[in-house]
Amino acid sequence: MRTRKDIEELESKILAPYAMKSQDAGARQYDEPQHEWRTSYQRDRDRIVHCEAFRKLEYKTQVFVIFEGDYYRTRLTHTIEVAQLARTLGRNLRLNEDLIEAIALAHDLGHPPFGHAGEEALNSIVREAKIQFNHNFRSYEIVAKLEKKYPHFDGLNLTREVLVGILKHRTVFDMPGAHIPKPFSDEGPTLEAQIVDIADSLAYLNHDVDDGLTSGCILEKDLMDSALWQKAIKKFGGQGPGNNRDMFRYQAVKELIDMQVKDLLKATYERLLGFKFKSAQDVKDRRDYVVGFSKSMHREREDLQGLLNEKLYHHWRVERMTAKARRIVRDLFDVYLRNPQQLPYGIYARNKKFSMPQKYAIICNYIASMTDRFALDEHKRLFDPYQKV
Repeated sequence: MRTRKDIEELESKILAPYAMKSQDAGARQYDEPQHEWRTSYQRDRDRIVHCEAFRKLEYKTQVFVIFEGDYYRTRLTHTIEVAQLARTLGRNLRLNEDLIEAIALAHDLGHPPFGHAGEEALNSIVREAKIQFNHNFRSYEIVAKLEKKYPHFDGLNLTREVLVGILKHRTVFDMPGAHIPKPFSDEGPTLEAQIVDIADSLAYLNHDVDDGLTSGCILEKDLMDSALWQKAIKKFGGQGPGNNRDMFRYQAVKELIDMQVKDLLKATYERLLGFKFKSAQDVKDRRDYVVGFSKSMHREREDLQGLLNEKLYHHWRVERMTAKARRIVRDLFDVYLRNPQQLPYGIYARNKKFSMPQKYAIICNYIASMTDRFALDEHKRLFDPYQKV
């Protein structure tokens, strides 16, 4: 049976010099004794999986809001797909898979209901009070203080590398907040964190193609304008026997992912050979991103992303969904702001006086903690006279 020390010794032998070793994990905010069997990053991953915010991802929007159907990706299934892709990439580059998985599972904990539409709605509202909502920072707050699982500290008390990976998560749709806590502001992300960022962009680009085709909001003929899509269907010979559209879609998306993963691994490994990193600290000190695609693949991905922006994200049905979601968020916020006494006791303290920015922040964070389903039910309770409150 392997102990934690055995696992750490094994990591030293099999992981690359630039990988983040568990025995070198950064300090937690609160001191804790080491576990006998699990490494620091294994414990981080386990704490994230068992936290309340992770479970809530099941009922949070990816692209299609839950009232549109049960078979589209949710924020939880997307998170699992990101973790799977990131682990695969990390294994091939000899990185720390436990650290990768911890960051991947936590990267979207701070998303409000209704996905990016919900975040845009909240941001447009709280701007009135000269504050900002950022889901990366919200994810950090959840694991750093809002989860209440331990008697001697708030939050999950995660290691430094996981917190930096959450705070500095970066894709087309995800940007670090304007104010990163000082202890983390000068530290660059590990390669493991960079892998999660690129796996996130891989997952949503390709799986949005899948969900878009399933919904009928984009058609196969629309995608023929993408060179990447044309290469994908050519790889498996196009339409298979039996005219099975589900199988065709699955095979096409599988080939899309496979082509991008292969390109990413090759391009990233070539950069790593050129940089000759001797430790994970060398990577952190550099700060620039090393993980990435070749120039040609980057262009083809940009073209496909642009096609999705035009054909899927601005399809009239998706526009209706997002407009409805924004109205729900705005309605809830307005009701609470006019009379904060309608908020639960644990959310709004009756014995304190709050400034306008504080009120806005309290309401914003409360709405951000909701799932799509809870927000919809709350809207009914507050606006439907026949609903019990």
